[in-house]
Amino acid sequence: MANEAVEIVGPDAGKIETREMTLNMGPQHPSTHGVLRIVLTLSGERVLNAECIIGYLHRGVEKIAESRNYHSFIPYTDRLDYMAGMSNNLSYVMAVEKLLDLEAPERAQYIRVICAELSRIAGHIVAIGASALDLGAMTVLLYGFRDREMVLDLFEMICGSRMTVNYMRIGGVSGDATEMFLKKCREFIDYLPKGLAEYEQLLTNNRIWLKRTKDVGKISAKDAIALGLGGPNLRAAGVNRDLRRDEPYLVYDKLDFRVPLRENGDVFDRYIIRIWEMRESIKIIRQCLDQMPEGPFIAQETKYSFPDRDKVKTDMESMIHHFKLVMHGITPPKGEVYFGLESPKGELGMYLVSDGGGKPYRLKIRSPSFVNLESLNTMCKDELIADVVAVIGSLDPVMGETDK
Repeated sequence: MANEAVEIVGPDAGKIETREMTLNMGPQHPSTHGVLRIVLTLSGERVLNAECIIGYLHRGVEKIAESRNYHSFIPYTDRLDYMAGMSNNLSYVMAVEKLLDLEAPERAQYIRVICAELSRIAGHIVAIGASALDLGAMTVLLYGFRDREMVLDLFEMICGSRMTVNYMRIGGVSGDATEMFLKKCREFIDYLPKGLAEYEQLLTNNRIWLKRTKDVGKISAKDAIALGLGGPNLRAAGVNRDLRRDEPYLVYDKLDFRVPLRENGDVFDRYIIRIWEMRESIKIIRQCLDQMPEGPFIAQETKYSFPDRDKVKTDMESMIHHFKLVMHGITPPKGEVYFGLESPKGELGMYLVSDGGGKPYRLKIRSPSFVNLESLNTMCKDELIADVVAVIGSLDPVMGETDK
């Protein structure tokens, strides 16, 4: 029992006294989605307070950036939200490009959007499947991982890696999108609506799912804004905010998509927003495939670029040239920039300071998982202890990104 009644002896015999109880949930717990520790204060089965204790996966990523050149830090970003490595890569390289006043070629921008939206789909699939598993619905996770494998196959096809992709480059991407990749990508987005329909068939009108998610873990729009919530968690509370539309980057301003909204701010709304967003991602990817122009996949006007293949005699010469660029790196001017994008979990921001050298002087990462977890106490107060699991899953935290 979380809290037991205590029988009083002596002069007050016959009276019953209840006591608050402190309970540790995690850090080694399958439903805390990593090494998250939550200190729960309970009255019976009711939650009075939920305090997040983090730091069990801290690796000092921001400090590591100070000892790496601008190029060699890119792989470290994959290890933040490892469910959405493309988005992490993209946020960092676009911060460096902002510092350099550099713009990637148009073809590279379309490729980046495709990869970012595939990353969003993969991240949302894991969020829905894992939170369903937490509440006892295992089939959704299996269906989801079946579909996520197709996304990882596409990543492997375009860059040779599946999760820790290291694909984005300052000025573009590491390699062009092949015709086979574009063909398989179109096949995937033609298939995915069927997969999403299966998730909804299993969950959306399921009586048990509705009982466990409706009016559970609610948060108001006002509190969501005050606590800095982002992504689906913010839009589920009725706040109409999406950086792809409100502060457009890449070619998002050329694409037609809508920003799904709900208003209850509960676990169910956070689930259904992710389903709707995946459908919008399908629309975005289809438009990119239809509109993608020919041209270079990385900027040619800077010293940091792959050489033009037409001007290189051999692949070995190209490799040597690229190796020299990586070793010597780039030296942006002195200054500081902030760049934020709409990752699957919310605003992923990079605050970058340059002292004119070949390495970042300082890097501060605004990780949405860290910020979103601040709302856990507000959502869990007065809920049952069993509902804490549902709330955590609906926030979709990744502790690699939280702890950095």
